[in-house]
Amino acid sequence: MSSNFEHDHEENEDYGKQFRPDREIYVVKKDGSKELFNVQKVISAVGKSAYRALTKFTKEEKEQICQYVVDKVNELEVDEVPIPIMHNIVESALEQVKPIVAKSYRDYRNYKQDFVRMLDDVYKKSQSIMYIGDKENANTDSALVSTKRSLIFNQLNKELYQKFFLTTEEIQACRDGYIYVHDMSARRDTMNCCLFDVQNVLTGGFEMGNIWYNEPKTLDVAFDVIGDIVLSAASQQYGGFTVPSVDLILEPYAEKSYNRALAKYERLGVAADVAEREALADVKKEFEQGFQGWEYKFNTVASSRGDYPFITVTAGTGTGKFAQMATITMLEVRRKGQGKKDHKKPVLFPKIVFLYDENLHGPGKPLEDVFEAGVECSAKTMYPDWLSLTGKGYVASMYKQYGKIVSPMGCRAFLSPWYERGGMHPADDKDQPVFVGRFNIGAVSLHLPMILAKARKESRDFYEVLDYYLELIRQLHIRTYAYLGEMRASTNPLAYCEGGFLGGHLKLTDKIKPLLKSATASFGITALNELQELYNGKSLVEDGAFAVEVLEHINQKISEYKEEDGNLYAIYGTPAENLCGLQVKQFRKKYGIIEGVSDREYVSNSFHCHVTEDITPIQKQDLENRFWDLSNGGKIQYVKYPIDYNTEAIKTLIHRAMDMGFYEGVNLSLAYCDDCGHQELEMDVCPVCGSRNLTKIDRMNGYLSYSRVHGDTRLNDAKMAEIAERKSM
Repeated sequence: MSSNFEHDHEENEDYGKQFRPDREIYVVKKDGSKELFNVQKVISAVGKSAYRALTKFTKEEKEQICQYVVDKVNELEVDEVPIPIMHNIVESALEQVKPIVAKSYRDYRNYKQDFVRMLDDVYKKSQSIMYIGDKENANTDSALVSTKRSLIFNQLNKELYQKFFLTTEEIQACRDGYIYVHDMSARRDTMNCCLFDVQNVLTGGFEMGNIWYNEPKTLDVAFDVIGDIVLSAASQQYGGFTVPSVDLILEPYAEKSYNRALAKYERLGVAADVAEREALADVKKEFEQGFQGWEYKFNTVASSRGDYPFITVTAGTGTGKFAQMATITMLEVRRKGQGKKDHKKPVLFPKIVFLYDENLHGPGKPLEDVFEAGVECSAKTMYPDWLSLTGKGYVASMYKQYGKIVSPMGCRAFLSPWYERGGMHPADDKDQPVFVGRFNIGAVSLHLPMILAKARKESRDFYEVLDYYLELIRQLHIRTYAYLGEMRASTNPLAYCEGGFLGGHLKLTDKIKPLLKSATASFGITALNELQELYNGKSLVEDGAFAVEVLEHINQKISEYKEEDGNLYAIYGTPAENLCGLQVKQFRKKYGIIEGVSDREYVSNSFHCHVTEDITPIQKQDLENRFWDLSNGGKIQYVKYPIDYNTEAIKTLIHRAMDMGFYEGVNLSLAYCDDCGHQELEMDVCPVCGSRNLTKIDRMNGYLSYSRVHGDTRLNDAKMAEIAERKSM
C-alpha cells in the first residue's frame, strides 16, 4: 500500500482481525509491488487524516469504516485491487461517516506530486525575492536577509494553507478573483489585529521568555518594558497591533518618577517650588527620551515575521497633568523627527491616533492645548489621525453611552461590541461593553465588480451571486474559529497567559477557544467606485446609489449570520495595497478592459471616491459619509490638504470631520532631500541641490509609508500608479 496506509504504531484494537475479506486480496501499489490487504492499515491512515482535520473517530465509526471497506472489496470479486481504487473506496467510506475527514484524506492523497509543485513554486518565489525583492507589503524591507527568509517561509505557508485548509470552491473563487483571503501565510498560525491590554500585563508584573518582569517603578523603565512587550507580542500575530490610551497607561509611572525626583531634590535641601519645577522637568525629559526610544525601536527592529510590526498608539483623553504631558510630548517628538542635524524627518511607527472629545478638546475646553499640539503635528507629519468620540456614529455612541473608547486596530479595523455579561448583546441596561484586550481572526474580501460582471455574463441575479460568495466567506470564517480554537496558549503567552487578551489568564497547555468568543472576523469590501462604474457608468461622485444599496444588503446578511452563528462578524472597508493591482489583473483576465472599471493599473480601495476626482476636501467628506455607518468593522476617511502646512485650514477640516463622527486622516505627501536636508511637499527633484536622492512619505491607505527611500520605493507598481494620479487623496 502507499504511505497513506502506513502507520507508526499499532492501535490498541486490531480491526484487521475483526474485519477480514472473504478471500486473500492484495493491494497493488503505485510501483507495482503487492501487499496483503489489511483493514487495520486503513484505520491508521484515516486516523491521520482525522488528526489533520482536528477530529477523531469513535470506536463505532471505526467499525463502520472497516465494515464498509471490507464489503466493497468483497464486491469487487478480484484478488488484486489497484491502490487508486482502494483510495476511492476509503474516501467513499469517509464520506458516509465523517465528510470533513474525507476532504482531509482526499487533499493528502496526492501529496507527493502536490509538494513537488508547491516546492517548485516556493523555489521560484525565493529566487525572485533573493534577486529582485518583494513589494507586496510596504512595511517589509526585502533587502534584509531576515526578511528574505521570512518571505520564503510565508510563500510555503501560503501554499500549505491553500492545499490543506481551503475547499475546492474557495480555491476557485480566490484564483478567479471573486474573493481574496488576506494573509494566507499567517492565518493557520495565529490571530490578526488587536487592542493589546498592555496595562493589564504590566500590573503586578508578568513573565516573558521565562524571565519574571516586576512592574516598573519609574517612567523610563516603563518605556523600556512596554517596548519589549510590544515587540514580543506583535511578533506572534499579523496585522495591526494597537496600544490603546497610551497616555493613561504611562500616567501612573510618570507619577512615580515625579515623586522619586521630588524626594531627591527635597533631600538635597532644594526649595519646594524649585524642587517641583525640576522634578517636572525630569519627568518631561523621561517622556522625551522614552518616546524617542520607541521611535527608534519600532522603526528599526524587525519582528520574527520579517516586517516592522504595524504598531499604533491612541491617546488624548487623559486629563491629569502627566497624561497631558504624555500626549503633548509624544506629538512634539514626532513633529521634530529623527535623524542627523538639519536632516530630520518623521518616522512611520507607531501610528498615532488622537482620541477627540469635543468636551475636552473643543475651543475653550480644558485640553484645547493638547488638540493644538495634535494639529501642529498633523500639519508637519500627517499623523496623528483623528478619531471622533463625540460626533455621530458607532464609535461615538459607545463613548457617549458607556464611556468606552473603540480604538482602531492598526490602520482602520474596529471591534464590534462585546458585553461583559451578555456577550453579543447586553444582558441588561447595566451591562458594559469591553474592547481593550480583544482581536480579529482574519479578513476575506469580496471583489464586487467581478461579482456583478459574473452575474451579468451568466444572466443571473446579482444578489444571488453575491450571496453565494458571502456564504463562502462565512463558512471559511466558521472553520477558522474552530481551527484557531485548538491552538494552545503557549503560542502567545503574553496574550493568552499574562492578560494581554480578554480572559487571557490560561495555562500554557490550555486551548485558546474560550478567548475566541469575543473575536471578530471580517467581510472586506473593495472597489465600490468601480462597482458603481460597472453598474451604470457613473462614479461614486456622480451617483453611488447602487453601491450604497449593495453595502446595505451585505450588512443585512452579516447581521443574520451573526445571530445564526454566534460569531462577531464585521464589515471591513479593505485597504487594498498589493490587492489594488491584483484585482485589476483578475478582472481583465475574466472580463477584459472596461472603461472606469479595469482601464487603470489599480482599483479604488474600500468605499473611497476615485483618487483622480477633482473635488474639495469637504465634498469628499460628504460623499463618503454615505458609507460610514455601513462599514463599522473597518473604515477611515481621509482628504488631501492642498495648502502648504496651513494649520488653520487643517484645524477647520478636522473640526468638521469630528462633528461628522469620522476617523480622519490628513494627507500631505511629504518629501525630504537626503543630501542637503531640504523639505517640502510634492517634491521629486530637490530645488536646492538638484538631487533625486529623496525620501518621500505618502499615505498608503489608512497608514503612512515610504513611497521613496533614497530614491527607490518599497511600494508596488499599481500603488505607485495610484499615488501619481491622486488629486483628492
